[in-house]
Amino acid sequence: GSVALVVAPLVRDHGVEYLIATVLLAGVLQIVMARCGVASLLRFIPRSVMTGFVNALAVLIFSAQLPHLIDVPWPVYVLVTGGLLIMVALPRFTTAVPAPLVATIILTVIAVIFAIEVPRVADEGDPDAGIAMLGLPMVEFSWQTLGIITPYALGVALVGLIETLITAQLVDDLTGTSSNHRRESWGQGVANIATGLFGGMGGCAMIGQTMMNVKTCHARTRISVFVAGLVLLCLVTVLDSVLAAIPMAALVAVMVAVSATTMDWNSLRPSTFRRAPIVESVAMLVTVAVTLVTHNLAYGVIVGVGCAMVVPAYRRLRPKP
Repeated sequence: GSVALVVAPLVRDHGVEYLIATVLLAGVLQIVMARCGVASLLRFIPRSVMTGFVNALAVLIFSAQLPHLIDVPWPVYVLVTGGLLIMVALPRFTTAVPAPLVATIILTVIAVIFAIEVPRVADEGDPDAGIAMLGLPMVEFSWQTLGIITPYALGVALVGLIETLITAQLVDDLTGTSSNHRRESWGQGVANIATGLFGGMGGCAMIGQTMMNVKTCHARTRISVFVAGLVLLCLVTVLDSVLAAIPMAALVAVMVAVSATTMDWNSLRPSTFRRAPIVESVAMLVTVAVTLVTHNLAYGVIVGVGCAMVVPAYRRLRPKP
């Protein structure tokens, strides 16, 4: 989402081919940044900003589901409620199988067997992607083209790294592990180059899916991400009819559950605000506010860090009474 906001004006003004070229250049820039140790700058992001980042993400995830819950057939509400009940109840009996997967399968089977007329994935677009072909973007290789795509590529590289590294830090906190941020940055650069060569739009770590993977499905190794990629590839190339049949209500239920587990509810308690320094509370709220207004998590983090730095500096520099 954050990267999409950065490149949207480029696609509007110059077309998709320039987007592909931008993704390739952004990947190269991210590799250079990884080599230069830019990932180490993550330590300057205060804990309050990280909390604001998570809370804003939870609100954005939930608000993104609202269009699928307004002016829809009444069975949608039944399916969503059923999906939420499954995800709440199943972990009480077993965690061997991820509750979101079970909920999605059960709701899809019910919708297909009883031919329930509800919006499905097929209504959102053609899921039959086919096999992407390797190639270069059809743009003129000139200084003029480089001048057009460089500002956007730099934005994609920075915004992508910020969201990716914060996601990695959140995963570290949840799992009690320590990830290699330089390798994470380098890997994202390589992935964006590969994506661009196959005509993809590029991007960064998907924090919503990551939180569902780690918190809801209890994944603990990178094998889970590898499996997710393989399953997605199979869905869009071989099992596209199965993907098309999934009711949107099942996915909405999953993402509503994700938003609830993503939110740091403890940070919103009145007792927390009373105990926390005013600077931390302001930084957290500013991060949430800017993110919700711009719909860009990276902007919220940048402004939140600035707020956390400016307020203490102002207190030290202002003249004493």
